[in-house]
Amino acid sequence: MSRVHQSSGYVFPMPGRALVNAWREGYTLAKFKRDVMAGLTIGVVAVPLSMALAIATGVPPQHGLYTAIVAGAVIALTGGSRFNISGPTAAFVVILFPIVANHGLGGLLIATLMAGAILVALGLSRLGSLIQYVPYPVILGFTAGIGVVIALLQLPDFLGLSGVELGDSTLQNLMLIGQALPTLSPAEISVGLITLATLLIWPRLNTPVPAPLVGLAVGTVAAALLLMGGVEVDTIASRFSWEFEGESGSGIPPFAPSFTAPWHFPGADGTPLEINFALIQALLGPALAIALLAAIESLLCAVVADGLTRTRHDPNAELIGQGLGNMVVPFFGGITATAALARTATNIKSGAFSPVAAVVHSVVVLLAVVVLAGVLGYVPMAALAALLFIIAWNMSEARHFVHTLKSAPASDVSVLVICFALTVIFDMVIAVAVGIGLAAALFIRRMAQLTHTQRLAAPDTGESFPPEVALYKISGPLFFGAAEKAIATLRMIDHSVRIVVLDMRDVPSLDTTAMVALDTLRRELGEHNVGVMFVGLPPRMALKIKRAGIKREAGKLAVTSNLAHAERMARRWLS
Repeated sequence: MSRVHQSSGYVFPMPGRALVNAWREGYTLAKFKRDVMAGLTIGVVAVPLSMALAIATGVPPQHGLYTAIVAGAVIALTGGSRFNISGPTAAFVVILFPIVANHGLGGLLIATLMAGAILVALGLSRLGSLIQYVPYPVILGFTAGIGVVIALLQLPDFLGLSGVELGDSTLQNLMLIGQALPTLSPAEISVGLITLATLLIWPRLNTPVPAPLVGLAVGTVAAALLLMGGVEVDTIASRFSWEFEGESGSGIPPFAPSFTAPWHFPGADGTPLEINFALIQALLGPALAIALLAAIESLLCAVVADGLTRTRHDPNAELIGQGLGNMVVPFFGGITATAALARTATNIKSGAFSPVAAVVHSVVVLLAVVVLAGVLGYVPMAALAALLFIIAWNMSEARHFVHTLKSAPASDVSVLVICFALTVIFDMVIAVAVGIGLAAALFIRRMAQLTHTQRLAAPDTGESFPPEVALYKISGPLFFGAAEKAIATLRMIDHSVRIVVLDMRDVPSLDTTAMVALDTLRRELGEHNVGVMFVGLPPRMALKIKRAGIKREAGKLAVTSNLAHAERMARRWLS
C-alpha cells in the first residue's frame, strides 16, 4: 500500500496510489471505454450541482465549475481511492459561507489553500486511519445541521425575496427572511415548485438521465414561458456578471479557468486582499475545520466505495490527494473540494474502473463552461434553490437522525443534539471543535469504564500466598482517564498486609499518568513498609516503567512474569 524509505524505515504514503493500482490490474481499451461513459454521466450531473453549491457558498457559479474541473482531476490523479469523485460539496456550505461574508472570495481561496496544506500534512503523517474514530453521532449531528442551514440559505431565492443580504448568523438570517416575506414573488415560487416536483418525481421513472439536469431544464423552460408572458424571474445571467481581460458579460464567463494567485481575488470589501499575520490568524480556525471535514467526508466516501466495489483505498494517499487538489485549485479560482458521496456512487453504478473516469468528468465540465456558458446563464435562481433543497434533505439524513434520537444511549443523543445545535446556531468551526472534544471525552469515559481493580483470594489464582500478601488484579488500559480510579482501591489495605501483588496481565497499555500514579502508590506503600510486586507486564511495559524511574529494589519492588514466581519471592521477603 505504501512506499518504504529504506534508510529510516518510514513508510511513505504514495500519491496516485489509486491510479497505479488500477494500471497494475491491467488497464485495457474496454476499461477505458467504461471510464469514459461513467465520466460523461458524472460530468452531466456535476455541472448543475457545482453551480448550485457555489452559489450556496456565496460566490459566482463559475467558481464551483472551476472546482470540479481542476480539483476533480488533480485529486483523482494523486489520491488513494479509485472511485471518489471530488468537487464542491454541500457539507462545506456552512463553513465557507461565513468565510465569504467576512473575507470575500479571496479569503475563501486562501483558507482553501491552507486547508490543503493541512491535509497533505495529515496524509504524510499517516493519520488517515484516525478519522475512523470520529463517532457516528458527531458526524450525524454535523450533517443534519448542515442540511438545515443549507435549506435556510435557499429560502430567499426560492421565495423570490428582495433586499435580503444573508450573513453568517443563522438567527439573524431568520429575522431577515421573516422581515422580507411581504416581498415574496409568486413567479419565483412557481418556478421553484415546478423544479422541486420534477426533482422528486423524475428518479421514480428509473431513466438514465440525471434528475438534476432534467429538473433545472424544466425550471428553465418554466421561466422562459413566464418571460413570454411578461413576467421576469431571477436567473444566473441577471444575478452575476464577469470581466476578463477587457471583456465583460453576464452569467458565466465562457473561458477555461486561468492561473491567478488567490490573494489577487477580492476580499469582503471588493478590493484584493492584503496577506498579513492577522488574516492568516483569522483564517486558521476555518482552515482547520475545512481540513477536518474534508478528511472525514472523503475517507467516509472512500469506505462506502470500497464496500460497493470490494476494493481497498489508501487513506493516507487519499488525504494527500485531497490536500494537493485543494492547494492547486485556488490558483485557478476554484473553491474547497472534497469527495462527494452521491457522485461517487453514481460513478460506480455507471461502470467506472479507475480514476480516469473522474478526469473525464472534469473534461466534461470544462466543455460545458467553454461551449454552454450562455445557455447556463438562463437557469433560474429559484430552480437552483429547489435543487439545493433536495441536497439539503439528503444531507440531513432525517430518518437516521430521528432513529438515533429514539434508540441511542443518552450520552450519544447528547452529543448528537449538541453538534446539531452548534452547527445550526453558531458555525461549523465551533461545532467541529466541540464535537471532536465531546467525542474524545466520550471515548475516554467509556475506556475508563473498562478499567477496574479487584482483590483476589488465593484459591482463585491457583497459588498459595501467605496471609500477609494482598493480591489485586487490574484489568483494562491504565491511562490518564482511568489510572487514578484503578489505583485508588489499592490505597485501602489492611494493616496486616506487608506485600501488595498487582496482577497486570490484562493491562494492555500504560501512559505517563499511570506510571506516575504507580510510582506514587509504591512510595506511599513503602512509607508503611509494604512491598509491591508487578506481575505479568509485557517486556515493553516493564522497560517503560524502568525508564520512568520505577526500578526493582529487594523487599520493596519487584517485577515478575507470573504469579508462581511472585509467590516464591513474597515468601522470601517475609522470611
